[in-house]
Amino acid sequence: MTQDSNISSEENNTASTSSTEDMSSFASGIKTEDTETGSDTEFVLNDQIEERCPITYEAHRSDVSYGEFTHGTYYSTTCEMDRGYSILLPSDYSEDKKYPVLYLLHGIFGDEYSFSGDGSNKIKEIVGNMAADDLIQETIIVCPNMYAAKDPNQKPAFDNESCLPYDNFINDLVTDLMPHIESSYSVLTGRENTYLAGFSMGGRETIYITLKRPELFGYVCAISSAPGVVPTKDKFMTHDGQMAESEMRFAEDAVTPDVFIVCCGTRDSVVGTYPKQYHELLEANGADHIWYEITGADHDNNAIKGGLFNLFKQIAYEKSRN
Repeated sequence: MTQDSNISSEENNTASTSSTEDMSSFASGIKTEDTETGSDTEFVLNDQIEERCPITYEAHRSDVSYGEFTHGTYYSTTCEMDRGYSILLPSDYSEDKKYPVLYLLHGIFGDEYSFSGDGSNKIKEIVGNMAADDLIQETIIVCPNMYAAKDPNQKPAFDNESCLPYDNFINDLVTDLMPHIESSYSVLTGRENTYLAGFSMGGRETIYITLKRPELFGYVCAISSAPGVVPTKDKFMTHDGQMAESEMRFAEDAVTPDVFIVCCGTRDSVVGTYPKQYHELLEANGADHIWYEITGADHDNNAIKGGLFNLFKQIAYEKSRN
């Protein structure tokens, strides 16, 4: 990625005031008003991307019973300590049934409560409504703490050393969290039943994890992904990168996701055009994926809702063909 390619005067102003702004917007999106969101177009099950989640799927319906987030812990051998996660189980969760799982990754400065504590992202409604309409199976959503540090005193910040625990999450996820979820809950295993999505820093790690371990996940969505997969400089810091630009591809003969979505709002004031640059690198390196932009969306819940809806829509369409 080109050095300084994403810095504008507006963004420099943002960087200079970042210490005083609400850091939750980095973790789980800038809050949006309900009146500004959604699409009222008629839903059709196909493989076409819809920029925004249809109103009917983000609405709270009186005839649908929604699950509630609870909290759990597991021992991480990667971090050598107990770590937490929030988990959304279907309202009628039963050990007599088995469910697919979505691992949903928060942004920088976030934790396992970033998504579960923000009802405006409509996660419960989207997954609950689509399951109620028999488009998808009832699905478990796991929201981990993505900051996989061994030192409990280490904290996130805009520098490479402070961001290394995010890059380490791939080890915690694969070695510790996924086995814990699969042994503690009634889940369907295998890549076709295992999904991965993330927002902002979580989107960055979603791309990285997908490229490194593509055989684990059948369906993936990276939303408003932060820079740092490859070396670059943004308004907040210089990123050493996790791989070279030429390495941003799937390994030869890799088993790749059935669906790999990369998306971002056209007015994103935090990550700007970096998601589009990821798309261009993936395309140049022959890594199959879906790219789309959400017209008018910022680094906000419109992007999150649209990304999650389209992920589940693609899952619904692919599985309807089988």
